[in-house]
Formats: sequence, structure tokens, C-alpha cells
Amino acid sequence: MPGKDGYDLVVVANRLPVDFSVGPDGDLTWQRSPGGLVTALEPVMQDADGAWVGWSGAPDLAHEPFEADGMLLVPVTLTAVEIERYYEGFSNGTLWPLYHDVIERPDYHRQWWDAYRRVNQRFADAAAEQAAEGGVVWVHDYQLQLVPRMLRDLRPDLRIGFFDHIPFPPVELFAQLPWRRQIIDGLLGADLVGFQRTGDAANFVRSARRLTGYTTRGPVITIPDADGRPGRHVRASSFPISIDSHRFDTLARTPEVQARAKEIKADLGNPETLMLGVDRLDYTKGIRHRIKAYGELLDDGRLDVEHATLVQVASPSRENVGAYQELREHVEVLVGRINGEYGELGHSAIHYLHHSYPPEEMAALYLAADVLLVTSLRDGMNLVAKEYIAARSDERGALVLSEFTGAADELSPGPLLVNPHDIDGMKDIIVAAATMDPKEQRRRMRRLRRKVLADDVAKWSETFLGVLTAVPPRPLTVDPRSAEPRHNNIRDALTAFTTVPDGAPARGRLARMGNGNGRRRKPTTGWLLACDFDGTLAPLVDDPKASTMTRAARAAIEQLHALAQDAPVRLAFISGRDLSDLAERTVAPDGTFLVGSHGAEAGRATATGVEQVPFHLTTVQSGQLDALVAGFESAVSGREGAWVQVKPAAAVVHTRLASVDDAAAITVAAEEVAANLGLPPMHGKDVVEVSVVPTSKGEALRRLRGTVAAELGVEKVRVLYAGDDTTDEHAFGALESGDLSIKVGTGDTLASHRVPDPDALAAVLAGLSRTLRSED
Repeated sequence: MPGKDGYDLVVVANRLPVDFSVGPDGDLTWQRSPGGLVTALEPVMQDADGAWVGWSGAPDLAHEPFEADGMLLVPVTLTAVEIERYYEGFSNGTLWPLYHDVIERPDYHRQWWDAYRRVNQRFADAAAEQAAEGGVVWVHDYQLQLVPRMLRDLRPDLRIGFFDHIPFPPVELFAQLPWRRQIIDGLLGADLVGFQRTGDAANFVRSARRLTGYTTRGPVITIPDADGRPGRHVRASSFPISIDSHRFDTLARTPEVQARAKEIKADLGNPETLMLGVDRLDYTKGIRHRIKAYGELLDDGRLDVEHATLVQVASPSRENVGAYQELREHVEVLVGRINGEYGELGHSAIHYLHHSYPPEEMAALYLAADVLLVTSLRDGMNLVAKEYIAARSDERGALVLSEFTGAADELSPGPLLVNPHDIDGMKDIIVAAATMDPKEQRRRMRRLRRKVLADDVAKWSETFLGVLTAVPPRPLTVDPRSAEPRHNNIRDALTAFTTVPDGAPARGRLARMGNGNGRRRKPTTGWLLACDFDGTLAPLVDDPKASTMTRAARAAIEQLHALAQDAPVRLAFISGRDLSDLAERTVAPDGTFLVGSHGAEAGRATATGVEQVPFHLTTVQSGQLDALVAGFESAVSGREGAWVQVKPAAAVVHTRLASVDDAAAITVAAEEVAANLGLPPMHGKDVVEVSVVPTSKGEALRRLRGTVAAELGVEKVRVLYAGDDTTDEHAFGALESGDLSIKVGTGDTLASHRVPDPDALAAVLAGLSRTLRSED
């Protein structure tokens, strides 16, 4: 288990390196998962005293960190809904097809994006908790692209690396993504961003330059500091991944594997040419193109089932995703048609195996195969090609390799390169591989084996970590963006926030400021604890009327309200909701200050509702509001999932349930309506709001500070403000020295601290309550 100083190396990946289960009695059982990443990093982590953060692979499976194979494993719990939206949805329904050249159409859903952000924050929080000061955190793959920036916000002292195992698209494709800037910002939280191919790294640098305007020089992107001066540098480079080639070579030389290879070939009728395809059943792998070309070769008479056969291993993959279900149906129908037309008794044209196999069986298949067909339409690397090479100690066999794989860049010359979209060209290459002279096979395979055995997976990990660890660690107590001291964690910040000006901790004496003679001493400092509501104390939901405080947030607010009864402490909710709606949604405790419509309305909660400060619009303002409502109604007319909300001083367009295209069009139309009236729009999460009363949450907070000071009769009021949206930045900007600002969620912010979600904020507020109540 981790010591107080944490771990020097933390790996963050979507999955843990083991599959584990928890029995009814709470006993934990686990077994190691296969995979190149585990093989690559296990010895490094054992030597470096490492921890691995990842998901168990099962819904709602929670467990404390545990040790396995000399590593600390830190499970991240995902609900069934999060798996559907974060993993199957945004990761594999949005990013995967987009990053693979839009072979399939990506789907863009904001609920998927919201889940992706929440889950990435959970991974970042777990990593930040485990990492030692100045430690190294290595984040892996497209499921976790926001983690580097989130980690940077939580722990600026860390050296952060990210490796993208799949392709990174050109900016012309990447620009389709509605959240393209957020993804780039997330990756730029790293010190080193690694890719499989030089072209992928170049695509990333171009996207970063285009979408951020940051200066780039070769592979280096410069992130400016708070004053706009050159600050932190991010390097984007290629680090082609490999396999444990020596281990696979040794496995393929064992008598058992070599005997099994002969058995496989005999079971297939000892064909002169055994062709092999090994893939996950994925639309990026070009399986249909390969089978189509092979079927045409049979039809042309250039191959026949008596002398040649194709074994296609298609491992099950993402079987809950519709595109993968459709692919399986297409492949199986195609295989059945070709077997029906060209198969003979004792000679099948294609042997289709929808299974996963252990390494020993795969090594035997590689040894039996005369030709390996890798025809991916787009692939980050393709390790099957390297496994085939490592298995062929006999220096026989021919590799047909798609030019759209990372392996093609690294292994050429040696393979027979093919464009899988060119069916006629692929047919010629397959025949050339099947008839290749044994001497030519040996010449090519010898060159390939030298490359694969020298550049193994250990060299890959050592090279990447060598570059990353060369980055100088940053002191934990300094924010590199401002060079100003910052608190190590939010607990320290709460202590500083509740310390009275004379340097003594306030704590329990807030309620009993005695002077030593049994008399109460009038306090000189008060505290205002103000929060936004939606997204801050309550999770964001599609229907604003269904929004409600989390149970933890409600308990924390009740604790602070009880404290305010006999202490110089006041509560406030500051929201974009109109005042009456805010009072109803929050069920605010009696005496809580309420600020609605971004500051245009103000009041105070009572036992029966809300006591509102008188509020009236001028004739001009009333006319502007009518014009806004009419314009907004026209903008959403005929567009499903969008609606207009009318507030006492503002009109709001909601687009959360609209399609991405409709939301963009409505936003543009709403901005034009506001511009024609000379009014500035406020952009929030899937909303555009225009107020006819000049105000902001920042102005409201300044006024409220003065009101609380007068009510408490104190010289100074310290303010805690927590919010999640862009409109809350006005409030953060209005804070003063000694105040405390907390951003809930991701995104650029002026806040000094950040928490991932409402329940995390509730924990902070509960801690604040304990700090204020605790005895010296």
C-alpha cells in the first residue's frame, strides 16, 4: 500500500493489468490480463515502485487498492451508464471512428461527452492521490485524453506523459469534433505526448497550432504563462510500440508449439499455401476487403481450394456496439457465400474462427502460416505483424502489410505493402506472396527479424520514460502559470481561509469569541460561503426542472447553515436561474442569501419562500426583453430539443437536447438577435442567455460582500465561491486576497482550486464545517 510520499511512477490506463472479482465474503481473486502494455510496463513499474490506475472491466465493481505482481493496483469504479456513455459511446462511438479516418461515421452526443469528462476526472483524481511529489505519471490512450490537463491542475509538480496507441487524425478531420479544443487542451497538460507514427505527431502539432494559436517549433508546442509570455513546453514525438519479441521467439521455438503448428496444417489438409488473418473483429482491420480479394482470386482461378486456404481469426470486440454487430453479420455472410460457392469436401475455402486464443496457439498458427495478411484500413501500429515475424525463427513466410499501418513505416523494406482499398492490387500482392521464392522469403524475413528483435517493447518503454524523466520536476508549492505560491492541497487552503487576520486559527472560536473575562468579543472578520447551483451542488441534467442537490451537498449545506446560527458565517446561492425557481430548486435554508438571473434579482430565503428585493424593468428594458423572446422563439422554431426560457430580466435559449448542428445554428441566430439589440450574450453549458439588465455574478458577489459585512458588523468578509460554468468566472474574478475559489469540473478557470463534481465539493464544504467547529 502507498506510503505517505506516494509512488514514483503511476500508470493510468483504461483497464487494469488484471481481471479481478470480489466474492460474497469480500475475498479478492485476480488473474493477469494478456496484453503488450502489461508486458512492457510490469518490470519497469516493479523497479520504480509503481502504481497502476485503471477500470476493472465490470460495472459497479469497487475495491480498495491492492497489490498484485509487485504493483499497487488502484481500481476506478464505473457505473453501467458510464460504461455505455464514456466507453462504448464517446470512446468507441465518437473518437475511434473519427481517429480512424472516419471509416465509419462518428456519433456526437453531449451526454457521451459529459460522461467522458466525468470519468477522466475520476482517473485524474486517483492518479493525483497516488503520485509522489515530482513523480512521473504515464497516461495511455484515447479514452483518457483529458487526464493530463486535469492532473496538471491538481498536481503541477508532476511530470506527465501521454501515449496515443491509435492514429491521430489530420486537423481537417479532427475539426469535426465539437469538443476539439477541449481534447487538445487536455493533451497539452502533458510534458510529452507520444504517437506511433511521425505523421500522427505532426497531425497533433498542426491541430494544436490551428486550434489554440500557440507557438510551435518542430515537435515542441509552447504554452504561454498567465502574462502571455513563453512558459511550459510540450513535446510531441513518435515512439513506435513493439512486443516482447524475445519472449515470443522463445515460445515459438518450443517443441510443443512446433508440433501444434504441424498438427494445424495437417488438420487443414496440408495445403500448399496456408494464408492467415488475425484481427479483432473491427471495421478498421479491412477484413471484408481481404475476404473479398481472396474470393475473387478463387473465382479468377488464380487460387484454388485444393492448394490454398485462408484461416481468419476474428477475436470478439465491442459486441454491444451496433457497428461491430453489423460487421460480424457482414463477414459471416461473406464467408458463408464463398465457402458455399468454392468449398469442396475436405477443402474449405475459408476457416472462420470467432474466438480469442492464448499465445501458444497463436504462435503455432503463425508457424503454420505461409502468408500473413494484414490489410488494415487504418491502424496505429498492428502488433500481429510483429508477432508473426518474431515467431518465424525458420526465416520462412511472407508478410502482406497494409501501407496504412504504423508497422509499415517501421518495418519497410521487408513486407509486401498493399493498399487494401485497391482490390485488384491486393489480389496481385497476395499471389506474389503465395508464390514467393524461399530465398526471397529468407532475405526479407531475416531483415524483419533483426528489426523486431532489436526494437522490442522494453526499448519502447525505456525510450519514452527516458525522455519524460528528463523533464525537471516542478516544486509542488509553486504554480508554474503564475509563479505564485499555492497551497499543496485544498485542506491547507481551508485552514488558511479560516485563519483570522491575527494569525490564530479561527476554528471553534468563531462561535465563542471570548476575551478571557467570560465576555463575548465582537468579531472583526466574517465569512460568506457562496455557491452556484446547477453543476456545482447539483449534477447537470437534461431537464432543469429535475435538478436537485446531491445528498452529500444537502448534508454539507445543512451543517454550514447550523453553524451560521451563532457564528459570523453566511450562506448564499448565486445562479443563472430566476429567483423563484432558484428558491424552489435549492429548498434554501432560512436566511440564505439568494441571487438569481446572474445578479439581476436578489432576495433571502424564508420559511415560506423568498423575500425579494424590489425589482422593476424600465420601459426600454421591457421592450428589449419582448424582442429577445420573439427572436429566440424564431431561432428554435422547427428544431427539436431546443427551447426558450423567459426570466424576469433575461431570455435563455437551451440547446442541451438538440443535435450538434441545430445547436450551432441556434447559437449563431441567438447571438445575432442580441447583437441587433446591442446586448451582450452570456454563454454557458448548452445555453445562450441575454439579460436586459447589465449585471454579472461578479457584481452580485461584490454587493453581497458589502451586505454581509454590514449585517455582521465586521471590518472584512472572506468569501468562498464555488462554480462550474463560464458565467462563474466573473465571480472568481471578483474575489480578493484571502478568499477561496473552487472550480467544479474541467475547463479553463481563474479559480485557485478544482474539484471534479458536486459530491467532491460537498466533501470540501463538510471539511470546512469541521474546520470551523473544531476546538484548538
